[in-house]
Amino acid sequence: MSHPVNSPIAGAPTPQPLRRAAMVRLAAALAAALIAAPASAQQFAPAIVAPPFTETQSNTTPLAFGMDAVTAAHALGTPLNYVSGRPGDEILLAIRTQGGSGFFNRRDRLYLQFRHGRLTGWKGDWGRNWMWQ
Repeated sequence: MSHPVNSPIAGAPTPQPLRRAAMVRLAAALAAALIAAPASAQQFAPAIVAPPFTETQSNTTPLAFGMDAVTAAHALGTPLNYVSGRPGDEILLAIRTQGGSGFFNRRDRLYLQFRHGRLTGWKGDWGRNWMWQ
């Protein structure tokens, strides 16, 4: 008796159980590979602790009340120009060019007020540049 071409031979496994067995072996191999691989999780970033409020002030000008004009000029690194007032009680101007991105020239004006030869106050002027009016 002859067997049809598409009929399974007696005792031979059918294609469906072969596929299922292959999938089970593949899943087992994949699971073993994942279990054996070392864990490479990202480390936690260190906690950022905010500094106290008094350390976050934006006053980066190295000035102190009571300085004389020579010490203030040295601290700022720029010469002081006379604006108004009597000797000892005068207003001087420092033009600061530090800071910024470096692509554009900066000319920040800083007015220093002296009374009896000592620094009593200062004020920055970041207004519009008079040359572009």
